[in-house]
Amino acid sequence: MTRIAVIGTGQMGANHARVASRTNGIELVAVVDVDQEKRHALATAFGTLEFATVSDLLNRTKLDAAVVATPTKYHHAVVEELLAAGVHVLVEKPIALTVEEGEDLQHKAEAAKLVLQVGHVERFNPAVRELLSIVDHPIHLDIVRSGPFSPRVLDNVVVDLMIHDLDLARKIAGSEVSKMRSITQATRSDSADLAVALLTFENGVTASVTASRIGQQKIREISVTQPDSVVVADLIRQDVNIHRMQQFEFLSGEGARYRQSGVVEIPFIENRGEPLMEQLRSFAESIRTGAEPAVTATDGTIALALAHRVFLGK
Repeated sequence: MTRIAVIGTGQMGANHARVASRTNGIELVAVVDVDQEKRHALATAFGTLEFATVSDLLNRTKLDAAVVATPTKYHHAVVEELLAAGVHVLVEKPIALTVEEGEDLQHKAEAAKLVLQVGHVERFNPAVRELLSIVDHPIHLDIVRSGPFSPRVLDNVVVDLMIHDLDLARKIAGSEVSKMRSITQATRSDSADLAVALLTFENGVTASVTASRIGQQKIREISVTQPDSVVVADLIRQDVNIHRMQQFEFLSGEGARYRQSGVVEIPFIENRGEPLMEQLRSFAESIRTGAEPAVTATDGTIALALAHRVFLGK
């Protein structure tokens, strides 16, 4: 059993606690939060210990790993304390507040020979996994992540939402970003609520990435253009469609007409499930085997650097 504590008992922390309590091979041993009411409610719900600080946790219980789901500004200090105590860490995205903090955590984890995984949970979405197994010659990516406004979210839309897709675009393209153009708009808050980024990768792949929290419906979609097909993944429904053109023609006679025909392939996705649970299983497997985590600290730091570039329009 991998003994795990959850640090931070907000919405994401509560989700992590729920998943940890239901995952085979994982034992949820404690929750940590300065908010007594929140941590007590969560500890009671899952029958775990509760602590106000990470120091109390480390002094009074034994654990193998921790999930850090605190506000971003606390990530560096909390992860640093856990790593210093020899604890493996899964930290929610973004890895830290700044790129420099992310790089520092990466170096500390490497020096301590500990697993530091970053919570880019969409990597574990069954539709994304299926798409990655299908795509072999990407030319262009269109990625849209949109939803209604929520006043509870404190980060700008790039760090809150688009960072997921910047990470996915890099993974799908199989290359690093060489050029970028971006625009942002603030309409419902003091920060960016809408962002669009145009990316060019070193291998020539291009991408258009849109993130919005002023939409009227929840959309999570990736479209990948290849030489002979367009592969579309819906991350909410967890399905993938492959579109292929068979023939098209113009017809004359009573004016110009256009006719086309094609096929849509729908691969069977055998293992649909909750990405958060798959992420936790992957984290635990890395701890047990010593394998590199699926989303490394380097991945998380690069995604954060790209998000900052988008937000600043550089």
